[in-house]
Amino acid sequence: MKILRFAASVILVAAILALYRLALPVNNTTVALTLLLAILGVSAVWGLAEATVASLVAVLGFNYYFLPPVGTFTIQDPQNWVALFAFLVTAVTASQLSVRVRRRAAEAEARRLEIERLYELVQSMMLTGSARKTIGEFVGRVVRVFGLQAAAFYHRSSGDFVRSGPESKPVSDHDLLAAAEIDDFSIDPARSVAIAPVRFGGRPLGSLALLGQFPSEQVVRALVNLLALAIEKARALEEASHAEAARQSEVLKSALLDSLAHDIKTPLTSIKAAATSLLGGSTGSQHELLTIINEEADRLNQLTAEVVEMARIEAGKLRLERNAVVVEDVIARVLTELETLLKGRSVTVRIPRELPLAEADAELIPQVLKQLVENAVKYTSGQSPVTVTADVKNAKIVIGVADSGPGIDENERLLIFEKFFRGRQHRFETKGTGMGLAIAKAIVEAHGERIWVESEPGDGSVFFFTLPVRGGGREA
Repeated sequence: MKILRFAASVILVAAILALYRLALPVNNTTVALTLLLAILGVSAVWGLAEATVASLVAVLGFNYYFLPPVGTFTIQDPQNWVALFAFLVTAVTASQLSVRVRRRAAEAEARRLEIERLYELVQSMMLTGSARKTIGEFVGRVVRVFGLQAAAFYHRSSGDFVRSGPESKPVSDHDLLAAAEIDDFSIDPARSVAIAPVRFGGRPLGSLALLGQFPSEQVVRALVNLLALAIEKARALEEASHAEAARQSEVLKSALLDSLAHDIKTPLTSIKAAATSLLGGSTGSQHELLTIINEEADRLNQLTAEVVEMARIEAGKLRLERNAVVVEDVIARVLTELETLLKGRSVTVRIPRELPLAEADAELIPQVLKQLVENAVKYTSGQSPVTVTADVKNAKIVIGVADSGPGIDENERLLIFEKFFRGRQHRFETKGTGMGLAIAKAIVEAHGERIWVESEPGDGSVFFFTLPVRGGGREA
């Protein structure tokens, strides 16, 4: 094909020379301009090599047939040498410019096609599913849209290797693993392989390999960035979907527990009222049995309240009504409510005279203190003393409940505020749900404060929580 183009360009020049020499006598300027136009046409249609050959043939023919002495390659007039040289330079330069314009036009067309393919790829990736499905679709579409032999992707978080096309095996799993750790992509022209790391915000996501006549470096970078965005978008959608499902689950659970709690409380109230009424006139074993019924009804009632409270907290329905709270009154109220539970124990309260008001929810904070005091009683012997303290430290009111029980192991101290956690020693000996401290923690943290425990095995435990100080002293 190349030889035919060379022959055609030579024949074209020869035909022009023959036309002006034999059939259409004109001056030398006209001949030169016609030859120049023909050479430009050759360069525009076929290329620089064909135009250069045509230029040399045109110079020789023009010299032989039109420059005196005609019929020889000798040039008598030095001006004709200058004219001949100028013609040759003009022909070659014009051919080069024409070829350059063609090349630029071809490159522009190639960029246009690449942009169209990228746009098509972006459109196809607008609706994505899971990250795994997104990667599979992307790799397959890249091969189809850009006409590649194959493509492969290594997903770092899942460890999956996704391949498309029968020729993807020349890129090994090891190649993809290594490419995910480097900073820039590599090109192997001999194998027609380009491998690039895929990153999002500096975080490595994996690596992409393209095989075949792959697009320009800029497009390869755009593909890598597009894949990173597609993966992150799919991951974000998955997380949002899971979060919404979890939220809906919590709302449903809260509604269900509220309904169950209401249905349980109604018969419990009747049982409690009946047991209390019968206790007044009972004696002997009957009195003992009614006492058990009464106590167990109280325990069921407390269990129901804890379940409902935990459901409210997990559903995000815990709402605070912050008011000025007198800490002494809260402590006195809780100890009065637990008077029966604390019967026979030594309870010490240590509060400074000028303790400021706290800024807290007057209904929720007593629940926290009540839970800590109940814990101190529940996990210690019958005569073990309990100490309740309150003080101001670092502009916070710190309330503590201390016992002289067996203490808590260090590994259990890290988990003691987790929902449903029960200590190893008391898991089967002591009644409880494991929700009390979790509820207390949630209430304290809702106030923007913290709760913690200090304990050593054999030396008892002290539970502390903080409350914000209300400005303006004791008067609200």
